[in-house]
Amino acid sequence: MENMLVKINESAAFIEEKISGKPKIGLILGSGLGELADEIQNPVQIPYGEIPNFPVSTVEGHAGQLVIGQLEGKQVIAMQGRFHYYEGYSMQEVTFPVRVMKQLGVELIVVTNACGGMNKEFAPGDLMIITDHLNMTGDNPLIGPNYNELGPRFPDMSTAYTPKLVDFVAQTGNELDIKLQKGVYAGVTGPTYMSGAELIMLRNLGGDVIGMSTVPEVIVASHAQMKVIGISCITDMAIGEELEGITHEQVVEVANRTKPKFIKLVKKIVADVEL
Repeated sequence: MENMLVKINESAAFIEEKISGKPKIGLILGSGLGELADEIQNPVQIPYGEIPNFPVSTVEGHAGQLVIGQLEGKQVIAMQGRFHYYEGYSMQEVTFPVRVMKQLGVELIVVTNACGGMNKEFAPGDLMIITDHLNMTGDNPLIGPNYNELGPRFPDMSTAYTPKLVDFVAQTGNELDIKLQKGVYAGVTGPTYMSGAELIMLRNLGGDVIGMSTVPEVIVASHAQMKVIGISCITDMAIGEELEGITHEQVVEVANRTKPKFIKLVKKIVADVEL
């Protein structure tokens, strides 16, 4: 993306003119999970199409707007719908909103997604704390010129999912009596759902769940020295030996069923997290 620094500043300046106060927490809401943004009080809603340099979300179940306001007494900015590599955007475009959030003052990103469960101990409707990821996309949003103002040339990804916050989310789940899995998110490009052989391979490589988002955003957030919490909603089982087929509508349906539990968890995280 040419003139990235200029584009980030343009987008951030446009958003700043419409809001009061600096959001410290960013929420990226995945398929079927955008309803959490409706819980934000005194909301300022900005469609992506109005923001200079922003892509536009094209996926069913993604509303396609920023919502800025108060959630549990904290100033937050939520992406109600995200961008995906499979939509034809570059990795830099997919992750551009994370850069803008950083420029606006965000210190913590809470990234959510709908995914398939490869771990046989999981079940549809489970929520999983992401502890690490496999970048199986064959691409990286940091390829190309590095701007030192944004982060180092060679960032370390060993603690991209802030370990202290992994423990904090697990504790929060216990307090709410919400069962939380922990595991590794395998990120692929999509838009196809994986073949049985591919799923077996990814499970053998250490993946617990599989999805088409999250990894690029987390790479950029970590590059920008932001704290990261990742939570996956397991909408279907992706066991290579037992495939029965899946549709996007089924994914959204299970995500919708899991929504109350998910919203309860994220609101408690926002309320109690220390930045």
